[in-house]
Amino acid sequence: MMRDGYVARWQGREYQASPDGDDIRLYQPEPGEGFEEVRAGRYVRVLPATEIEDLAYVRTTCTWKGQPFIVLGEHDAWLRVEYTGGRWPVAEAMRLEVFDFGVYQGWAPAAEVTDLREQRV
Repeated sequence: MMRDGYVARWQGREYQASPDGDDIRLYQPEPGEGFEEVRAGRYVRVLPATEIEDLAYVRTTCTWKGQPFIVLGEHDAWLRVEYTGGRWPVAEAMRLEVFDFGVYQGWAPAAEVTDLREQRV
């Protein structure tokens, strides 16, 4: 599973999370005590940040064609990647899409991606 977002540990379990001021929103795919359904297969519980054991941002990184990327998502045998090398000529040569100023994204065949790892920041 490719992850890119906040995670929080509460009562020894890790959840997808979202900071919201002094609170942390915890998400899970199944019903649970204190969790409210926000849509099918998505439940949320809001807790004070002081009750959270750990909060971190997790992202998956990789190398594709010798260049550094963040993995944003996956579909079938493809990974949606964002170039982190910061060099326009490289991004242009790789035919990456200009997503925003200085932000270049594309679809990489998963079989061509190496050095896939999760980082906590």
